Amino acid sequence: MTHPYAALTPDTVLDAIEGTGLRADGRLLALNSYENRVYQVWLDDAPTVVAKFYRTGRWTDAAILEEHAYTAELAAREIPVVAPMAVAGRTLFEHAGFRFAVYPRQGGRVPELSDPATLEWLGRFIGRIHAVGALQPFAQRPALDIESFGVEPRDYLLQYEWLPPELRAVWAGVSVQALDGVRRCFERAGPYAAIRLHGDCHMGNVLWTDDGPHFVDFDDSRMGPAVQDLWMLLSGERADRVRQLADVLAGYEDFMDFDPRQLHLIEALRTLRLIHYSAWIARRWDDPAFPAAFPWFDSARYWEERILELREQIALMDEEPLWPN
Repeated sequence: MTHPYAALTPDTVLDAIEGTGLRADGRLLALNSYENRVYQVWLDDAPTVVAKFYRTGRWTDAAILEEHAYTAELAAREIPVVAPMAVAGRTLFEHAGFRFAVYPRQGGRVPELSDPATLEWLGRFIGRIHAVGALQPFAQRPALDIESFGVEPRDYLLQYEWLPPELRAVWAGVSVQALDGVRRCFERAGPYAAIRLHGDCHMGNVLWTDDGPHFVDFDDSRMGPAVQDLWMLLSGERADRVRQLADVLAGYEDFMDFDPRQLHLIEALRTLRLIHYSAWIARRWDDPAFPAAFPWFDSARYWEERILELREQIALMDEEPLWPN
């Protein structure tokens, strides 16, 4: 079967932009995105914009508009997020069966995470994002939880036989142990206040300029623990991550209290992301962009590495959590 994105030709993209009332000059540049299709579009009489065409069937209109409203709420408080443009009072458009939004183009570079001042600056803005995110819950968007990010993706991979037969039983057993470790981490952390999150706050979604950071792509925004938007800023050896965490929290707590019990969740959330990521690739395998981008996915070596990765996570989840100095 032909994938829906096959119909998203350059002419379709340009016609969609023209349909909003913006005047494209005919130039397009496809940007690096797999979940959605994203294009830089040059206009005749206005600055360049970025158009995001949503993957068919992933979100309801109400869930997309709830994300748009959240980013608009943040932007109204002068928090540096890239919110969709309102054209004639609308932020969500439809053309030829594709839903899309238009954003102002904002450049930037990857933040220098070895710099304590940069980490503190990032922490301050994430604290401000979370202070707003805690004001009210999402009504249409899901929560980050063990079932949806761990159990269901694991079951999907096994049910549809994505693993090589010789590794299936091993991965199945290791993934059970990993999810048991995740549950223990959540038990140690105890109840937490779920807030509206960015949801996917990795360095590809934080752009740095001389004026500081700005945050892009709230497409994975959902309810969850605050530490979800912090742990992906940490890297390196344990001592490095402890120092980085201290710098991030120094800025974060200028605007938002942080419950240190959530530090028990860092390795659990990393484990859930690893399981979810494999299932995400599998679910998108009918999209020609995925076999081209991830040709190693259906190899035995890929799954051997995932087994090793989960075993490492099982050990890490039983260690003491990171505590900032």
